[in-house]
Amino acid sequence: MKKIYSSLLLTICTLLSQTFLAQEADCLKKLEHSFNSRGSYTVEDAIHKNVIIVQLSPTGNSCFNGKTRVENGTIVSIFIELEDSTYSLLDKKFNNEKKSAPAVINGISELIITEDGEKYKVVFIEKLKPKTKSYKEAVIPEDL
Repeated sequence: MKKIYSSLLLTICTLLSQTFLAQEADCLKKLEHSFNSRGSYTVEDAIHKNVIIVQLSPTGNSCFNGKTRVENGTIVSIFIELEDSTYSLLDKKFNNEKKSAPAVINGISELIITEDGEKYKVVFIEKLKPKTKSYKEAVIPEDL
């Protein structure tokens, strides 16, 4: 009986951890879906303090909190938030696939490639447009 409970507990823990890891690896896909369906407000030139930095890799994506500086509609600097709430500058030269400054399109940056070949995207989560509201259905009285 103990073996059955141990086996069941192990199976549940494994499934929960796989679900958690799948959600983390899917963060960019989920964000892109929301931005594609709802759109975004214009990302103005400024330092944006609440962005999501997505590090892309063949084994899965990782999403981090961060901030970034936008000038002339392009990303010029990226800061990734550390566990102690301080920021680390991504101190590497980076470009888009065309070897120019990565632009922001519909609230998400173009693919950013560092000189080391690391790949990132910056998501301006505060610029995501709200969900459209649905009509409220009328309640018809039963005593008609």
